[in-house]
Amino acid sequence: MPNITLPDGSVRSFDHPVTVAEVATSIGPGLAKAALAGKVGGREVDLSHRIEDDAELAIITDKSEEGLEIIRHSTAHLLAHAVKQLFPEAQVTIGPVIDNGFYYDFAYKRAFTPEDLEKIEQRMGELAKAAIPVHREVWERDAAVDFFKQQGELYKAEIIASIPTNEDVSLYRQDDFIDLCRGPHVPSTGHLKVFKLTKVAGAYWRGDSKNEMLQRIYGTAWRSKDDLAAYLHMLEEAEKRDHRKLGRQLDLFHMQEEAPGMVFWHAKGWTLWQQVEQYLRRTIGARGYHEVKTPQIVDRSLWEKSGHWGMYADLMFTTQSEKRDYAIKPMNCPCHIEIFNQGLKSYRDLPLRMAEFGSCHRNEPSGSLHGIMRVRNFVQDDAHIFCTEDQVQEESAEFIRLLQKVYADFGFTDVEVKLSTRPEKRVGTDEQWEKAEVALAAALDAQQLAYELQPGEGAFYGPKIEFSLRDCIGRVWQCGTLQLDFNLPVRLGAEYVAEDNSKKHPVMLHRAILGSMERFIGILIEHHAGAMPMWLAPLQAVVLNISEGQSEYAADVARRLVDAGFRVEADLRNEKINYKIREHSVHKLPYQIVIGEKEKAAGLVTVRARGGRDLGQMSLESLIESWRREVDAKAGAV
Repeated sequence: MPNITLPDGSVRSFDHPVTVAEVATSIGPGLAKAALAGKVGGREVDLSHRIEDDAELAIITDKSEEGLEIIRHSTAHLLAHAVKQLFPEAQVTIGPVIDNGFYYDFAYKRAFTPEDLEKIEQRMGELAKAAIPVHREVWERDAAVDFFKQQGELYKAEIIASIPTNEDVSLYRQDDFIDLCRGPHVPSTGHLKVFKLTKVAGAYWRGDSKNEMLQRIYGTAWRSKDDLAAYLHMLEEAEKRDHRKLGRQLDLFHMQEEAPGMVFWHAKGWTLWQQVEQYLRRTIGARGYHEVKTPQIVDRSLWEKSGHWGMYADLMFTTQSEKRDYAIKPMNCPCHIEIFNQGLKSYRDLPLRMAEFGSCHRNEPSGSLHGIMRVRNFVQDDAHIFCTEDQVQEESAEFIRLLQKVYADFGFTDVEVKLSTRPEKRVGTDEQWEKAEVALAAALDAQQLAYELQPGEGAFYGPKIEFSLRDCIGRVWQCGTLQLDFNLPVRLGAEYVAEDNSKKHPVMLHRAILGSMERFIGILIEHHAGAMPMWLAPLQAVVLNISEGQSEYAADVARRLVDAGFRVEADLRNEKINYKIREHSVHKLPYQIVIGEKEKAAGLVTVRARGGRDLGQMSLESLIESWRREVDAKAGAV
């Protein structure tokens, strides 16, 4: 009979098989009421799951992240249940959990309207209030396929038909609604109390633009009304900060159908880009990186040798010339090894740090494109460090120090870190993996960085660290990476002469701080709501004259500021000063310089900071000195 070991180490013994729910009840009525599911031997199961042998058990409630995910998954089923009741002809397809919520895709004869979403959400509330029990059923695959076909659920039948014939399928039933799912789910809909439908969008079946367009209803679910309110406030803030909207408003960039997934950078946007790139160039140059430039189009043979042709062919843009196949590079790594391979390398040459702002192209599905955050043509702040195994730890630590400085300079101080270790299928020896994983962990420890361990999530060619930024409204963006590679240097024949005169393959560290320049600039725009710090602002100030009599002096002030190295323009239009101030405030400039007769007569300027703060009158020399301190604190520091 089972002995159940609980997380606190205590053991409960039973003289008969028990369900997870029964164990929770034996612990106490409070836990029995709060329980949503269980984790038996590390595997999540329903409360109805029977335990027949000795096992380790944790009860899952909504206080844990696992519990919140179960609530969201169950709420996705609640959404589908409500849709089927209100729109019986709609077909359900898939409904996964996503960050902060869930979605469900439906096939329906017309587009869902905002009024439809209100009705669906109301019906969800009614179904939740009814506390309908949720039961798991196990069916034979073919029986499940036939059932859903008879119900007119052709998409669901297609999904089930893709499951191997000899496997049973897991279905969940709540009243008159039944759906395919691995589970687990809440024991009744009564546990689903705090949710909100947020929007509807188009989505291709199975993410393929060749397939039918479905309707995707998004929603969110939380533990409490306060949590929901905070999330909805964050969504409002995110809408205000949307980089696509601000890109148009601030005249930074645009995108158009003739070049899907590719950015048209306007003068101001390209100025912002250059501030980011030049800062990074100065910063890595001071730390021993050598910048290189590699071709955009490379013969297929190199991509076959590197393994990318076999793994990424569907994402690669290809072309032909003189009966030869070429690929537009989706990444820079193989080309950097080709530079390393030119000339004999010694252990004395290592570590060799090779950087490139490399323009890459990937044929991402059109449905996944999103402003400048997800594009087909992007530039990586890419670098590869060729080193010995003994140098991995110090090079990793040095990179982490560099990354922390860069993030802080751009205004990000909350960084989440994950360390992914060896997967089952991998190249390299266990000794190499052990040494590499220890080195990465030691590098993180040396910087006193807390990190989440992700066992088995490393790439097949080596372990990796991922760095994610938390922006000012709490969203998390994965940007930086550090990946060890035992594979590519071997495949492409990279070697160096070791101290004992033998030839060895270097370890290759793939590293990026920003990731995609386009995506990082999008993150910057949203983080700062378009109001860039002065060192990044495309236009740092505008000089405004009050009347025609100050035009010459205002123009001279603007020229002197430009000569001092600042990005400044003069607005000498014959418009009222309040009109000009309001107009330029929309463009979120750090400063406005106002010139009237008093300023002209005294040889001074009146300075307004962003947000309407009046800094008063000062000499131009004092202003220049102040601005230089402000800019040099970030842009000039290496």
